Amino acid sequence: MSRSLRHGALAATALVFSIATLSACGAGNDAQTLQVRPDNAATAVDSIKIQNLNIITQPEPDAEGPAVIAATLFNDGTKREVVEKITLPGTDATVELKPAKGKGPLVVPAGGRVVIGGKDNASAVIENGRQAGTSGSVQTVAFTFSETGDVELGASIVPATGYFEGFGPGTLPSAKPTPSDAASETPSDGQSESPAGTETDPAAGAEADPADDAAATH
Repeated sequence: MSRSLRHGALAATALVFSIATLSACGAGNDAQTLQVRPDNAATAVDSIKIQNLNIITQPEPDAEGPAVIAATLFNDGTKREVVEKITLPGTDATVELKPAKGKGPLVVPAGGRVVIGGKDNASAVIENGRQAGTSGSVQTVAFTFSETGDVELGASIVPATGYFEGFGPGTLPSAKPTPSDAASETPSDGQSESPAGTETDPAAGAEADPADDAAATH
């Protein structure tokens, strides 16, 4: 192969490689490739970065129960940051913060991150989910950090379905049956417990033994 042909082949190879590289870069920055949803809020203030912020409500619009805040907090500073509180400005909602393990403050370590929401992660629970707003709207969320101070940004309100199902809140337990409901569940055939004409049990009026009650329940 002549020198000119070799140079032409090398140039063509370089051109193909450049196109492939550009295509890969484009795909790498694509939201789908990075598993980043375009409606997830993100911001950076000083050494704090907040990404993937959402408020996740009950899956059904008319369901009662808590809502949760899901987000990833990054600390690029040299000091740890304590999340002192999270509030929803303009509402009366209270947000209960819990670290992933144990008790104590929610800490974002220096040079580290904390994930809020999802199994085995820290949690931020809004007890009355309706106070967070309605699905499809945007609610301002304010984080108060020990070093950086307040950081506010808007969060999309989404139901715990599809992509967000694993990050959503649990529903409130159903109400316990009332005594009248329990009585109505007891079968009755119109007969007394003791057949007519039988001798009355002398212990019938005595107080029941708690141990006997416990045995009867099993």
